[in-house]
Amino acid sequence: MALQYNLAKVYEISENDIEFALQIVTLFLEEVPAEIKSIKMAIKEKDYSRTYSSCHKIKPTLDLLGMDLAYEENIQIMTWAKAEGKRKEIKEVFNSLKDRIKLAVKEIKKDFKL
Repeated sequence: MALQYNLAKVYEISENDIEFALQIVTLFLEEVPAEIKSIKMAIKEKDYSRTYSSCHKIKPTLDLLGMDLAYEENIQIMTWAKAEGKRKEIKEVFNSLKDRIKLAVKEIKKDFKL
């Protein structure tokens, strides 16, 4: 049973299409970890535009996979980037988001035997 993600929305919009669910999780595995690395570098470099852009790119995927806490943290980072906030305040939020993504990747790979 998935603890880090929830495919209810995926199955709802695809009428329980297993192939579609596999495409979505594969997309997640391919794109989200790369964007997390981009966000990390962008925060470090205080590149607010890139931070916002990368967060915006993963937002729909986090929502679709029912990763509510990661979604909320992603929104916090987007808000921080838009306001060009201080770096220290966002590091904790980013680290939590990164950990959630890492756990979800591990779980999806196990659940889908990827």
